[in-house]
Amino acid sequence: MNLEAIKELVHATYYGNELVAWVKALVTFAVWFTVLPLARAFIARRLKKRMADHPVAPLLVLRTLIDATTRLFMLAVAIYLAMRWLEAPARLDRIIGVAILVVVWLQIALWATAAIRHLIDMRRGHEFAGAEGAASLNILRFVGVLIVWVVALLMLLTNLGVKIGPLIAGLGIGGVAIALAVQNLLGDLFASLSIALDRPFKVGDFLVIGEEKGTVEQIGIKSTRLRSLSGEQIVMSNGDLLKSRVRNYGLLYERRASFTVGIVYETPRELVALVPRLIEEAIRAQPKTRFDRAHFANFGEFALIHEAVYFVLDAEYNTFMNIQQAINLRLMDEFAARGIKFAYPTTKQWTVSVPAPAEPA
Repeated sequence: MNLEAIKELVHATYYGNELVAWVKALVTFAVWFTVLPLARAFIARRLKKRMADHPVAPLLVLRTLIDATTRLFMLAVAIYLAMRWLEAPARLDRIIGVAILVVVWLQIALWATAAIRHLIDMRRGHEFAGAEGAASLNILRFVGVLIVWVVALLMLLTNLGVKIGPLIAGLGIGGVAIALAVQNLLGDLFASLSIALDRPFKVGDFLVIGEEKGTVEQIGIKSTRLRSLSGEQIVMSNGDLLKSRVRNYGLLYERRASFTVGIVYETPRELVALVPRLIEEAIRAQPKTRFDRAHFANFGEFALIHEAVYFVLDAEYNTFMNIQQAINLRLMDEFAARGIKFAYPTTKQWTVSVPAPAEPA
């Protein structure tokens, strides 16, 4: 084959492009579709080795994004770069452009979804350790992923030249109608998000909500379940729960306790003055307590009233009752040893002899 024939072959046109352009496009595609997967694998290995010694949060996020990068996206990048050497018919060029846009926004959505899941898993391992916040975090992940895909879809439509203003307006009107139909469900959903973000309580906390009281067993999307002291399960909608005044004993770090002791009025003054010291000693003798005060408080209807206040440095109710029981038993022993008598409701009757009236003279 002579030089002229080679030149003619090189400059020949095939499907609207010279052979040289086709060769450049194929080489570009082959290089990029080879380099990109190798680069992803290399970076992933380097990050894995680096994080084995120094697990830094930004590197963890970067590795998550690398792992979420698909071969379809790399294929789209290679095709886009290869097509720069070629002139395609307008219709074909439009189809390829739309396909590449779809893949690009699909990849962006996958990156955002992977980042959201990674961040939520990090919170699950730290602030929400164990099963306490699993339901709340699942709600957050569902809502976050839903928002990402909706935004990605709207941005894709915008890039494709679709006017999304009327579409959003139509969705808004339809959304209002749907919201009115399921407003209670949506209220409970947003209430569950509020619980997930604000964390007023968690699984295992003991709550008092109005007349209801129980231990939190499950926090769901629509309702929260409590196990009452008598054993039955109490199901409350999240919306109603957040509208109520919630008393969370699970966050109790110490318990204030007070009690009164009544002794009989016939007790000598020096023993009445001794009772506050006996109460203080009984309280201080117990572990996990902090004494506050003990006083001869007032004169009752049938007893001299002594009042005492102390703190139990433990949230467990059983611990508090064990301490109070030990204090009561010690006071019984101390009072018995000193002849101090506890008072109880009594009625005293006084009988007076009335002298007979004198006989008239």
